[in-house]
Amino acid sequence: MEKQRHVLVVFPHPDDEAFGVSGTIATHVENGTPVTYACLTLGEMGRNMGNPPFTNREELPKIRREELKAAAEALGIQDLRMLGYRDKTIEFEDDEKLTNRIADIIDEVNPSLIITFYPGYSVHPDHDATGAAVVRAVEKMPAAARPTLHCVAFSKNCIDELGEADIIHNITPVADKKLAAIQAHRSQTEHSFKDTMEKLKNQDPQLMVWLNNERFWTYKF
Repeated sequence: MEKQRHVLVVFPHPDDEAFGVSGTIATHVENGTPVTYACLTLGEMGRNMGNPPFTNREELPKIRREELKAAAEALGIQDLRMLGYRDKTIEFEDDEKLTNRIADIIDEVNPSLIITFYPGYSVHPDHDATGAAVVRAVEKMPAAARPTLHCVAFSKNCIDELGEADIIHNITPVADKKLAAIQAHRSQTEHSFKDTMEKLKNQDPQLMVWLNNERFWTYKF
């Protein structure tokens, strides 16, 4: 994995970082690269509250805040920023204001690499709106000064329309940290992913391929 000056990760929800890119994050941290994670919301509209419920809508964001901190700690992220937007409303934010807020973070931390969702190919409206804001912020920069933009995509049509991912990281050496980050988001994984986690512990071959390989598309302006 190429050594970076600084990595900026921008996702809308706690746990977005855990499933798809946490191995990549952990590797950058182990390489001595500073990582800033800007998480737009606290996922307060998440549906996984247990059956019977272990919490309520008012308490869920408090739980997810602590889970996010725990996941960041598991990965070694020292610069975690919670931007305070409301879950499931990112697509309704003023485009210019959201773009400028992200641009301010980019100006401050001066990343050589940004990781976010590929707009239009990441299923959830919050995902797409976040990725689009990052693209707009980077697009405003002079071409020679732009950081590389690695995007996560997983919609059914992403390979048909984007082609195969051009970046694939095998993160096997830090798979334990990835699992720790996933498990840190207990409210979202302990019940709904119980079978999956059990299979991972038993090293199910298909799931191990998923766990150990993280794919990205380099955004081309």
